[in-house]
Amino acid sequence: MKFVLTIGTTDTARIDGISAAGATPELMAHTPSADAEILAYGRTTNAPVVPVSPTGCPTPAVVTRAARELLGFESVVVDAGTASDTTAPTVTLPGTPGADIRTPEAVPDAEATFDAARAFGASLPDDELVLAETIPGGTTTAKGVLTALGEETGVSSSLPENPTTLKRRVVSEALEASDLSPGAAAGAPLDAVRAVGDPVLAAVSGLAVGALESGTAVTLGGGTQMSAVAALVRHFGLTDSLTQATTSFVAADDAADVRSLADALDVDLRVTAPGFEGIDHPATNAYVRGEAKEGVGMGGALALVAGSETAADVAALRDRVRDVYDRLLANAPETHPAVDGERVD
Repeated sequence: MKFVLTIGTTDTARIDGISAAGATPELMAHTPSADAEILAYGRTTNAPVVPVSPTGCPTPAVVTRAARELLGFESVVVDAGTASDTTAPTVTLPGTPGADIRTPEAVPDAEATFDAARAFGASLPDDELVLAETIPGGTTTAKGVLTALGEETGVSSSLPENPTTLKRRVVSEALEASDLSPGAAAGAPLDAVRAVGDPVLAAVSGLAVGALESGTAVTLGGGTQMSAVAALVRHFGLTDSLTQATTSFVAADDAADVRSLADALDVDLRVTAPGFEGIDHPATNAYVRGEAKEGVGMGGALALVAGSETAADVAALRDRVRDVYDRLLANAPETHPAVDGERVD
């Protein structure tokens, strides 16, 4: 089994009130790169920000890294178009950071990114892939793609209060800018991504399609962004068995309704609860408050731990999450903007 994290950025995240993925747009641009370094090394090495929010909510990369330390699974980072460099080893796809979806063409390189990801996904020798993502603003681009495809459009949010009205308005303006009506891209998934998506959606859907075509089992580790990936896979005409693993935080979010989306797309939905309630620690309290419900494959990582045949279990994971969080903050210099770059979309 291999865990594949795709990183990217979109200017959609710069829309005021859309994402809680950073205190400023400048810092937000470094969040995916920081997430990749945390997954690879357990700390940031080049990214000039430790992705922890002002309330103490850590990036979901902390949970995924904790699971990796417990289970020792192999991971790879795929760069689909980021605005900042990372020292994590990466496979770089053709593509650039995504534009604001309210422009006529948000992902002009969608086809090239998808094709390269498809070939890479098909080339991996593993029996199973867990696909994950990190891109601030990604729930809004997911909503745009789901709308363009004519699918159900409920999406989650990094914020305790989901800015659903703002997201609907942004997606409406995006479709108008691209001269698309809801459902107009049904059966033409790359048209949807090109117009109102982001580079991560192009890449992860390509990875999934390539892997499924080569007979590899695919688990989409994440929330409504992965629901959008599942929709793209189905609109490419693939009917293969497909699993989505997400957190109980997303599953309990009525605005997202991932269960209904999974049913509509014939996806096996697996929900794992990390059991963070009653644990008084900054690394877990904010999740329980409704922040950072998903991201960086947290749901996929939790499912791997819950289904592990090793001595690892969810209780051990909770202890390791605290350790990873404390180490992450301990390694940050006092002048480091440690509370400014949260990856929680």
